[in-house]
Amino acid sequence: MTEDTSGAPRGGQRWAARAALAAAALAVLLPLAKGGLSGVLLLALALVGVIVTAAAAWWTLTRRGPLRWIAALLAVATPAAVVALFAVSLLWAAPVSLLLWAVAVWSGRHALRGDRPRARRARERRTAPPRRPFLVMNPRSGGGKVTRFGLVEKAERLGARVVLLDPDEHQDVTELARAAVADGADLLGVAGGDGTQALVAAVAAEHGLPFLVICAGTRNHFAMDLGLDREDPARCLDALTDGVELRVDLGFAAEHPFVNNASFGAYAAVVQSPAYRDDKVGTILELLPELLTRRRGARLTARTDGVTLDAPQAVLVSNNPYRTNDPAGIGRRERLDSGLLGVLGIKVDSAAEAAALVLDPAAEGLAVLTTREVVVDADRPEIEAGVDGEALMLPTPVHCRVAPGALRVRVPRKRPGVPDLRPPLNWRRLRELATTAGRTPHTRGPVQAEDTARRA
Repeated sequence: MTEDTSGAPRGGQRWAARAALAAAALAVLLPLAKGGLSGVLLLALALVGVIVTAAAAWWTLTRRGPLRWIAALLAVATPAAVVALFAVSLLWAAPVSLLLWAVAVWSGRHALRGDRPRARRARERRTAPPRRPFLVMNPRSGGGKVTRFGLVEKAERLGARVVLLDPDEHQDVTELARAAVADGADLLGVAGGDGTQALVAAVAAEHGLPFLVICAGTRNHFAMDLGLDREDPARCLDALTDGVELRVDLGFAAEHPFVNNASFGAYAAVVQSPAYRDDKVGTILELLPELLTRRRGARLTARTDGVTLDAPQAVLVSNNPYRTNDPAGIGRRERLDSGLLGVLGIKVDSAAEAAALVLDPAAEGLAVLTTREVVVDADRPEIEAGVDGEALMLPTPVHCRVAPGALRVRVPRKRPGVPDLRPPLNWRRLRELATTAGRTPHTRGPVQAEDTARRA
């Protein structure tokens, strides 16, 4: 995948950058002008409010009993009080300032959209439709999407052999896929969660067969990053007759495949609890105090490319990096074929460090890395892992790697596609764009060029 970079900034970029900077400056100056000294105090109070809210959130997650509920109330009441105080003190200036901020953000993104390198989309390959497709469908996945959207009936009309998993009996989907390959299947597919997708995808990659994703799970993160229609899973089956192929990477934690991510530490320990499926919030609140304060759980170490993360509370290893430099793109991957793993490590040991993490996303407590391999180790022989949401116990050390281009994914030729992610706001770059003079590059004529050559 190549990148297309633009040359000198266009006039529209420059004026959008100037509008963004002007709107941002007015958004700050307006409260100061309206409130005078009290406006300065309000801005300082807003900063204090952010710190208090972050600290209160940390106490909510790490305390129990009355202290937890007091902290939770503080985490909710503090930002509400700051907003109310702004509204009462500044009257009309507060909504106008917010509107100016919205203009600044919109103009800034518009200016940077043309400045940002454009990544070429993954190459689509036209291939013949499969003749003996084999699909595994989980009727319980996604609250019953398989039945609700008539996926079995449509797939069978299109010539697929469908195995419907029995909700009351454990079935090894890996063995089902291997048996289908032995029986002559020329495509494997899954209507289910990302964990089931990963298991069957690994069999497809092993045998060089195309893999079909039917987004019948709850969140369907893999389908989202493939640009599939998550609102109507039946449209994914159009790939059986009118489809194209994409080559994407496949991640492995030890020998366990993942299409999205493998997590270690606090979250991985939480999903091990039998109560998590039925009461996610309650289980998280019950287990996190001990996990975050290190009274329970393994002490982790992650090593990659000469970098060591010592004692993070959580490590997330993703099949291609997640976007982390802008809140609008968190949870999305710009590519699935970079041949790299993303690594996120979080280490926060106090309310002050939690506040620092909110104020500065590049704080010491957050590590963001890309690599081809990472080793996650611990002070015990086994550690909890959540591999595409599936709870596992893995022997240490756990070697995580990426298999570049290992998976052939067949997708419908007509699909929503992956929306272009908005560029992150970079105020320094906006200043550069705003101050760039709009001069046309000078082109030397043939006489000048000949004269230059003669002098040389």
